[in-house]
Amino acid sequence: MIDSSTYRICRALVSVSDKTELIPFVRALTEYGIHIISTGGTARELEQGCIPVAHVTDITGQKEILDGRVKTLHPKIHAGLLAMRDNPEHMQQLEAAAIQPIDMLVGNLYPFEQTLGNADATHADIIEHIDIGGPAMIRAAAKNYRWVVVVTSPHQYAEILETLRQYHCCVPEDLRLSLAHQAFLHTALYDSVIAQYLGSIYVQNDRTIEKYRVAQQRESMPQAIALALRKHQDVRYGENPHQRAALYAESGVEYTYDRIVRCIHGKELSYNNMLDIDAAVKLAAEFRTLNTLNKTVVIIKHTNPCGVGSGTTLEEAYKKALACDTTSAFGGIIALTGSLDEKTARLIDELFTEVIIAPHFTPEALELLKQKKNRRLVMVNYDALEAAQRLEMRAIAGGILVQTPDKLLWDEQKLKVVTRRAPTDDERRAMEYAWRIAKHVKSNAVVYAAADRALAIGAGQMSRVDAASIAVHKAETAGISLEGSAVASDAFFPFADGLLEAVKAGATAVIQPGGSVRDNDVIAAANEYSIAMIFTGVRHFRH
Repeated sequence: MIDSSTYRICRALVSVSDKTELIPFVRALTEYGIHIISTGGTARELEQGCIPVAHVTDITGQKEILDGRVKTLHPKIHAGLLAMRDNPEHMQQLEAAAIQPIDMLVGNLYPFEQTLGNADATHADIIEHIDIGGPAMIRAAAKNYRWVVVVTSPHQYAEILETLRQYHCCVPEDLRLSLAHQAFLHTALYDSVIAQYLGSIYVQNDRTIEKYRVAQQRESMPQAIALALRKHQDVRYGENPHQRAALYAESGVEYTYDRIVRCIHGKELSYNNMLDIDAAVKLAAEFRTLNTLNKTVVIIKHTNPCGVGSGTTLEEAYKKALACDTTSAFGGIIALTGSLDEKTARLIDELFTEVIIAPHFTPEALELLKQKKNRRLVMVNYDALEAAQRLEMRAIAGGILVQTPDKLLWDEQKLKVVTRRAPTDDERRAMEYAWRIAKHVKSNAVVYAAADRALAIGAGQMSRVDAASIAVHKAETAGISLEGSAVASDAFFPFADGLLEAVKAGATAVIQPGGSVRDNDVIAAANEYSIAMIFTGVRHFRH
């Protein structure tokens, strides 16, 4: 019986798009007595490097056709890759057809992803960079890994050459298996990028336009989802030090993680930092459309808001946000919607913060904030953030839950005043402010707000009345009056007790989804205390 680990590498087929370090690698292969077969541009590159090459067309007896689309799709190539050397029938068939085995494939694929990133590339250009023969050869070689060594990246060249030296032109089976695994990852990622592209665009006059920017998302969820993820960076540890973690970024997608947030100073971002940053920038983005109060600051702790404030300056907005809960703000994450100036930076510098996020930092603010070497300073691109929000995924045991992002504030058609008293203009503005925050607070959530700031936040409680009372307790501790405030509940008040808790605290307006079997009891209680209440018909659970 032939042992694949001692099977000598005699012939290698080389066909690559990425020609990094190709010449020294292939020259080293020839020094081990390995005969080289090659195709098209790769063959010309090797010949220019004075490396003897047999052309695939000479092996197959068939010239390249269809502008090079068909050159390696031939039995003499694929039989040479797929034949099992310990199968007598396979070897007899090769001999009868005058086909020589191919023992190594060095191959990588047309630069589809790079073409996709070229702003000048047309749809036709992109489609032309879908490789067909390359994946077929790589898959064939990887399937037959016991007899064929498949090399798909220049990063593997050094290990391959060292192995050939150490094992006298043989490759142990454990390395063959590892290379096959990497080969199938290579083709799977490649196919996933293509599937993502084709599934997210439509074509008009050979221009590609993203469906998500110009049309409603499909009513039904896709039957299958192709994910193309590359490891972007290792993270020091996961949610806790005993857990491992890494950040994976989408491949072939315009708005990758670095296009949205970029750390420009401080320690490496941790797993929890990234979660908090994501929560902070999404909440801050919620307030970019406010017309009169065009600067907003949010403070996040463990992905929950503990302060939100808006004003005509960031300094004013920050003071309002911090006043909501100065205790929880310690060690928090701060996100701003405007360029961080030195005056506001000096105020923020007085508080211990893990991360400060802004679309821009003035040079003076940067110089000041960089004096604390461990504090992370992060730049955010809010436009890229908006464009990047497509599908949300969460892993559970045995599967992945997928949903569209919660981009809806409320449905104007369903929005209605349900009490005898309608809210005043000031109350409406406060209700909207509280409602925008409640979208981003873990359920059960109750938020008290004025028209320009959060006043008290109750988050993540099993009982809605507990969420309301915790918010009141926080306000009392901070010395914040809730008189005349608006209160938002992310889902309906199941009983009147939650509303009565808000009334006792001084709230005069309530915004909630409605939909409880006891809605009439809650409405009656609101009317009894002359509370203005709006039903949105939309809930914002956040688990």
